[in-house]
Amino acid sequence: MNEFGFLRLTAACLVTSVANTEANGQRIIDLLSQVRDSDIVVFPECCVTGYTCADLFGQTTLLQSAIDATLRIADATKASRQLVVVGLPVAVANSLYNCAAVLYDGQIIGVVPKQFIPNYKEFYESRWFSSADGTEPPEIRFGDDNVPFGIDLLFEAGETVVGIEICEDLWMPIPPSSFQALAGANVLLNLSASNETIGKCAYRKGLVEGQSGRCIAAYAYASAGPSESTTDLVFGGHCLIAENGRLLKESSRVGDGDSDARGDHFVTVDLDVQRLMNERHVTTSFDDCERYQLHNYRRIAFSLRDEMEGLRRNITGTPFVPKEKTELENRCAEIFGIQCAGMAKRVEQLDPSIALNIGVSGGLDSTLALLVAVTMCDMLGQSRQRIHGLTMPGFGTTQKTKDNAINLMRLLGISDETIDIRLLCMQAFESIGHKPFGIDCKGMDVESFQKALHDVAPDRRHDLVFENVQARLRTFLLMSKGFVIGTGDMSEAALGWSTYNGDHMSMYNPNCSIPKTLVRFLVEYVARNRFDGDTQSTLLSIVDTTISPELLPPSAAGEIVQSTEDTIGPYELHDFFLFNVVRNGYSREKILFLADHADFTADFSREQIRQTLNTFYKRFFANQFKRSCVPDGPKVGTVSLSPRGDWRMPSDADPSIWMKDTE
Repeated sequence: MNEFGFLRLTAACLVTSVANTEANGQRIIDLLSQVRDSDIVVFPECCVTGYTCADLFGQTTLLQSAIDATLRIADATKASRQLVVVGLPVAVANSLYNCAAVLYDGQIIGVVPKQFIPNYKEFYESRWFSSADGTEPPEIRFGDDNVPFGIDLLFEAGETVVGIEICEDLWMPIPPSSFQALAGANVLLNLSASNETIGKCAYRKGLVEGQSGRCIAAYAYASAGPSESTTDLVFGGHCLIAENGRLLKESSRVGDGDSDARGDHFVTVDLDVQRLMNERHVTTSFDDCERYQLHNYRRIAFSLRDEMEGLRRNITGTPFVPKEKTELENRCAEIFGIQCAGMAKRVEQLDPSIALNIGVSGGLDSTLALLVAVTMCDMLGQSRQRIHGLTMPGFGTTQKTKDNAINLMRLLGISDETIDIRLLCMQAFESIGHKPFGIDCKGMDVESFQKALHDVAPDRRHDLVFENVQARLRTFLLMSKGFVIGTGDMSEAALGWSTYNGDHMSMYNPNCSIPKTLVRFLVEYVARNRFDGDTQSTLLSIVDTTISPELLPPSAAGEIVQSTEDTIGPYELHDFFLFNVVRNGYSREKILFLADHADFTADFSREQIRQTLNTFYKRFFANQFKRSCVPDGPKVGTVSLSPRGDWRMPSDADPSIWMKDTE
């Protein structure tokens, strides 16, 4: 386990020689040599003997040889600092139990018996095994040592707490791992022998994912494979590892067309135990479930290695944007549906005569909000003419964005209007005594002033008053007309990239929890799936437009020169930071570590990442006062910055400890 809370876990399936414990034991030892860098390794149910031994489980020879083989496997774990879990039958007093033996540093440190014994349809386990119910002796003789035994055992190394259940235990209405999780277990292991039948794989996968989510834990599942006896059944060899409701990795299995399932195989992934604990800390209802606690668990200590080489875990550089096309399209469809439903409810509360005003700039955010608005009107059976689009070209507006805005409004069939705000802005500058970039606009006409702005050297184009007056005038004009649909996205809210009481404000904002990296894909998705012809072409042209507030003059060629990302850093990085700061609560050091392993779509240098992270923290803390008073809008994902819902933060918080660079 490394300093950032990552733990390497392997779920393995091996070729089994039914009833040949010597061969099985050696195979386990050989497989362990391939995963020496794993902290925890879990094998299938009864892997030492084979799950399909049937009445041979009643043979003393088999039971004793299973103990001997397990002791040899344990001896192979000396000095490896690995926790290894294998399955075998164990005789205790008058009963025989289907057990998981936990091995560490050459010792058997605990034995956990199976609680729920299946005896229906193809299963016949109660012919051989007893169900464990907590009345068993707390210790048993295993080889020459007394070993902890029972369903009340957890295995602890620092923040890592391991709970174990066996096959059918997971399929119960309340699996034992639920109680283990409530007692502190955050890594749950299942030794299984699951046969393959039509459709069972999907159900099994759902169980593993669901249990990891309900328990806010990692869940590793290792199943016996087709080398078990196939007299009546074929076992799939399916190995799965999930974390907090999400499948991290799975192996090949019988029936998926991959012949690798017939041999030894395993899956290895690095679990984020720190993230699991952070999630439990903020999910206060998790602690409330302690009222259902049935056992006083015994904790058995072991230790983990302090260092880990590399990172065996996919770290997405775009946590809000799925890489796989189908998943991305499904997510876009779901989000767009939530946006439209949210706005529909708000609009239903308004008098039908009230116009719905929206500023349309020809940029991504306003386009998405407009698409939501027209779709909402279609849903409610209302005329799109109720939507009043207002495009307000200013000193930085390019011909491309102006044309796209006007064309889009007309193609979508809404009422539209164009107001050139430049003269109003000049009057405002004169009224407040401001000289933009040192230029006194008094007595100048609009075109002369525009030309003077073009002559300002690029390195002198810094004037917040100049920019804010334009943003506030646009909001003034919109709100003077009535109900306003907001357009700002969540990334802008995180960074405070808005003018207070300007584009910061509206009556309802359908984009409020959409990150910038996803806005582009949403517009493209709607363009390709709901429109065609000129409308689709215009939307795709907007998708390809540089992200800019267009408040500073364009180039002599009429192109955008004010790139938001050139000013504050790439939105891909900011959204990566936003997700890991707000959703996961990670430290600065861990975020930088993850960034080193993330699959960003661009090649960012370490220095660029660090500088952008500094910008993120600085702006995120400094602009909470803007987020403290924002309009209503729908939450669409696990991250939201609504001050009424997910994110409550003092506007006066000091970011010093977050800004501290330890490198």
